[in-house]
Amino acid sequence: MRQDHRLSRVLHVMIHLDRHRRHATSDEIAMMLRTNPVVVRRTLGGLKKSGLVSSEKGHGGGWQLARDLADITLRDIYNALGEPPLFAIGNADEQPSCLVEQAVNDAIDVTLDLARTMMLDRFAAITLADIAADFDHRLQDYPEEARRFGHIRDDGEAAAEDDSHEGSKTA
Repeated sequence: MRQDHRLSRVLHVMIHLDRHRRHATSDEIAMMLRTNPVVVRRTLGGLKKSGLVSSEKGHGGGWQLARDLADITLRDIYNALGEPPLFAIGNADEQPSCLVEQAVNDAIDVTLDLARTMMLDRFAAITLADIAADFDHRLQDYPEEARRFGHIRDDGEAAAEDDSHEGSKTA
């Protein structure tokens, strides 16, 4: 089963939107995430409907945060993304006639329900401000130029603005 990376990708984008303090176009975000601008618009569209981001069309337009980082939790974003599956494991047969498989399904279901509840509770406790604070803490070890752009290359040198997303340690 393929993993759904939308949550981590959107968290990445939202911290960038806050740190760069300007609109970011779908093309810019797509280049950063190495995806298509249509995918960006579709994904961020759900966040817009949830009031997490806003967008403006035309010259100087693009995406921006609609709320303060401290007012957005991982759970908010997870919900806005349509609550993608948290786990790749599950039951082989949802309606088994075998009593052993029924017992197996019950054990798996109870465990997954508990894990899902714990995970979603944790998502609700983490704000984007928490992630941004961690980013800021990590950034203290890098030169001032890296702080300005928010990235450094794998070789430890500050990334130029045009390659700031290539090989980023903060991506």
